Amino acid sequence: MTSFDSTPQLNVWRMLLALAVVFVMLGTTGWTAVRNHRGAPTPLSASLSAWERGHIGGRELPDLDGTTPARLTQFFASLDAHQRARLAARYPLAVGNMNGAPVKLRYRANRIALDQARKVERTRMRDHRLSAAGQHDAGRRMHRYEALMAGKRHILAFDPMGSGRVAEVFGNLGRAERVSVVVPGVDTDLLTFQRTERKYTAPVGMAKALYRAEREASPQTRTAVIAWADYTTPSGLGMDAATGIRAEEGAVRLGALVRALPGRSSVALYCHSYGSVVCGVAARSLPSRVSDIAVAGSPGMRVEKVAHLRTSARVWAVRDSDDWIQDVPHLEVGGLGHGADPMSSAFGARVLSARGAKGHTGYFEPGTDSLRNFAEIGIGAYRAVRCAHEDDACREGLSDTAEVGRA
Repeated sequence: MTSFDSTPQLNVWRMLLALAVVFVMLGTTGWTAVRNHRGAPTPLSASLSAWERGHIGGRELPDLDGTTPARLTQFFASLDAHQRARLAARYPLAVGNMNGAPVKLRYRANRIALDQARKVERTRMRDHRLSAAGQHDAGRRMHRYEALMAGKRHILAFDPMGSGRVAEVFGNLGRAERVSVVVPGVDTDLLTFQRTERKYTAPVGMAKALYRAEREASPQTRTAVIAWADYTTPSGLGMDAATGIRAEEGAVRLGALVRALPGRSSVALYCHSYGSVVCGVAARSLPSRVSDIAVAGSPGMRVEKVAHLRTSARVWAVRDSDDWIQDVPHLEVGGLGHGADPMSSAFGARVLSARGAKGHTGYFEPGTDSLRNFAEIGIGAYRAVRCAHEDDACREGLSDTAEVGRA
């Protein structure tokens, strides 16, 4: 860090202290702690290890460390339906989380993995060696797994380890012309992936609302929306949420997802709260098929301006006037904080209207300008978005011609 005189230094440390206080206060008023199971082999790692030793039809299975998603796609295409089903049954977690495996096979494998995890938790909830709290936690997880297995839900990724990771698809991902990915923020896990009350504050509710809004805006456009909680989000206890450590890990996983999506669909990212930090870190390495990055309630994207993201995607920002995130100091010093405010004119994002949204978690509520704008971006109807300011600057230079599957 460069040197500076005592007055600016004092101001910086005051802002850092304010940042720390905000995150700690939030951590003690509702954020949940992540279960930690370090040291033991995880179910996913065990499934991957079994895959590495496996065979099918007299052939060794591909080495996952040295095989690209495209080559995995070719491998699965070389198998018959029975062989693919056998692999899903033998290695459900490996196949269910394998970028490059056929999407429908991943759905099938994850249903098997969910059933196995459900049985484990059902046994744990009756295990008298566990405390009452442990049995209760097992019961909650079992019911969540049952809910994820209900009906014809399309689970694209699933990992029961720790607080858990999961991703779900709405729509036909294989046929979609345009794909939207919802990237949520702090304390998103298996248990908070979906909510009955305040449902539009959780990834499933967000993605469902966006999918419906896109379908209403353009019924003829083939769209799919992914509720993507497939990274380990920060917990509220500690300072993870004020640093980019989790974002860097999440950015790798987000990039892997996007690069392995089937077809040549255009992709839009909708990044809420800490999810916008993930998208900011990921931006420079994302493929050009990512046409849009929209951030909502962002604490920053770990850069000072859009140009520093080094992306060809259009960058949009939205924030409600009652969102507490505006009171978090927008700076980054020594790894603490997330940089400039994406809503500022100096940052250079296209600033959208949030009319109707309330607070930090209301951006996907039906009837809000924010959700309507997200849907218009998702279908490529850029001239229909509503800007935050009357000058309509957020639409400047845009047309409704979607650049689908850019090379």
